[in-house]
Amino acid sequence: MKKLLVVGCGFYGAVVAERVASQLDLPVTIIDRRNHIGGNSWSEVDPKTGVEYHKYGSHIFHTSNEKVWEYIGNFTGFNEYRHTVLTTYKNEVYTMPINLGSINQYFRKAMSPEDARKFIANEIAKENITDPANLEEKAISLIGRGLYEAFFRGYTIKQWEKDPTELSPDIITRLPVRYNYNHRYFADKFEGIPLDGYGKLFERLVDHKNITVKLNTDFADIKGEVNADTLVLYTGAIDEFFDYSLGALEWRTVDFTAERFDYPDYQGTTVMNYAEETVPFTRIHEFKHYHPERQDTGKTLIFKEFSRFAKAGDEPYYPVFTERNKQLYDQYIAMAAEKAPNVVFGGRLGLYKYLDMDDTVEAALEAFEKIKSRF
Repeated sequence: MKKLLVVGCGFYGAVVAERVASQLDLPVTIIDRRNHIGGNSWSEVDPKTGVEYHKYGSHIFHTSNEKVWEYIGNFTGFNEYRHTVLTTYKNEVYTMPINLGSINQYFRKAMSPEDARKFIANEIAKENITDPANLEEKAISLIGRGLYEAFFRGYTIKQWEKDPTELSPDIITRLPVRYNYNHRYFADKFEGIPLDGYGKLFERLVDHKNITVKLNTDFADIKGEVNADTLVLYTGAIDEFFDYSLGALEWRTVDFTAERFDYPDYQGTTVMNYAEETVPFTRIHEFKHYHPERQDTGKTLIFKEFSRFAKAGDEPYYPVFTERNKQLYDQYIAMAAEKAPNVVFGGRLGLYKYLDMDDTVEAALEAFEKIKSRF
């Protein structure tokens, strides 16, 4: 192989491109069907409010992987933002994940950590669920019926458009419950938002003499022009690569409605969940809170988030983990090995796997180590 073609300029594609260009001194072309780099992590400044917003919903960089943190630190500094999430249920606001504060607030008690452990254990025991058959039973077996119905049932229905009793228990392996007042959402060692935004981070990632970026370019339109001496890193959906010849994989997508206000603060936090099924959206993002170090513009921008099944032409966000989709993905992987030996599939879409940003960077660094011998 003499050169690399990267399809999709999210974290996976951009990191592999940067490594090949800088470490192997080889030409890399990146194409993306969008009009910007950065994939779903892209951010830009809203001209009406002066607020930098995450175009595809909130993205908080967090990791305990020092190698990943050190690598990304070559392209950006981070602020000291620490993510917290609140949830509204029946006109009360609770901290999430569930902690001692939210437990005491919900049950109208003032329990100590040990009292709360015993109390929740008793709530779980009331249901006597030893072999959960669905998501609802699994959740109740972990936190009890009261907390589940308050904070997860309605949210889950909106998120998946299915009753939780119809969903596999494998969707959740655990629900975090903290028996202290720690309300920090992530427990990772490193966390923050790029000081100059994700947009600038990606611009620096691909700013190399060996990298050429072509936007508004669909792989389907240039597929026939790819030479045999080109290795293709494909970070789009694997079923789309093969023209859905075996069938379409299922995805969840999200829609956002933006609202702007001529006052400085709408909800006082970055993310507010809405747990009740009667509220049509799952959460509200208020992006200015991601950069408390910046000068306030006196205006604010929010996104209301709505979840639904993706249709043709929609942006896929979350894979739907059913046995049918798992088997279909495995069939596409087998097809790729046979019919596309010069194509490496990666990223959230190519792997049909939900990945946090740090997981994506780690996977990309590992992919580079595996594919560099092919050059």
